[in-house]
Amino acid sequence: MTRKETRESYAKRLQRVVEHIWANLDQPLDLNQLADIACLSPYHFHRVYRAMIGETVAETLSRSRLHRASNALARSDLPIAVIARKASYASTAAFSRAFRAAYGASPGAFRTFSQKSIGASTMPVQVLNRPALRIAAVRHKGQPQEIGAAFDKVMAWAGPKGVAMPPAVGVAVYLSDMASVPPQDQEALAGLSVGPDIEADDIVVIHEIPAGKQAVLLYKGPYAQIGKGYQELFGWLPSSGEEPAQQPCFEINLNDPRQTAPEDLLTELCLPLK
Repeated sequence: MTRKETRESYAKRLQRVVEHIWANLDQPLDLNQLADIACLSPYHFHRVYRAMIGETVAETLSRSRLHRASNALARSDLPIAVIARKASYASTAAFSRAFRAAYGASPGAFRTFSQKSIGASTMPVQVLNRPALRIAAVRHKGQPQEIGAAFDKVMAWAGPKGVAMPPAVGVAVYLSDMASVPPQDQEALAGLSVGPDIEADDIVVIHEIPAGKQAVLLYKGPYAQIGKGYQELFGWLPSSGEEPAQQPCFEINLNDPRQTAPEDLLTELCLPLK
């Protein structure tokens, strides 16, 4: 088997594992089962997964569960005890400790902050002329806050190929009109910036974001609260003298959510302009 074939084989194996994890967030972690899915021995599977993905399987599962919990806190009125159980924590206290360690705030404080309205001019918008951006992406259909599953699939594809290292950045392109398309029917791309030598395959598509003028807002904080940044961006638009182009909004993730505290995440919200 050639090196290219080996990389593609590992990428497909890890894709299956990531898909299984996201489809079974409410189930106990079974390393033997995941190793079988990856067609590796349990001993080698753990080491290969960590080397290729950049975190352990347990860390992926915990991060994914807490991400889902953060969205529930920000977007619903479910009791914290219920959210804790859905995140597979035996007690609210254990969930609160894990959530605070990951998000820098208690679940209650995070919910309070998330559901407050944002003030004007708290995050300045810049108008920039930018070059084209080429991404390798996985398609996502469903609620935008669930796009994390697609990003994990991209990373599982990129790790064996060695294309996940800086200066590559994560990019989300929102193809649907969020104001008119029901959340369950919305479509997006979760991608990673790549060079011209990377081609589409049976896992990723290649998408080109055209060069041109963009309104860019730098948002700092958890992805679950990123809607506040869009409120600021579109609140700026009517008095800006600018008009949006017939192109979808997209986000550029400037740091790695697997290695960055949620309150320190930096995301550029980009609105193409005429």
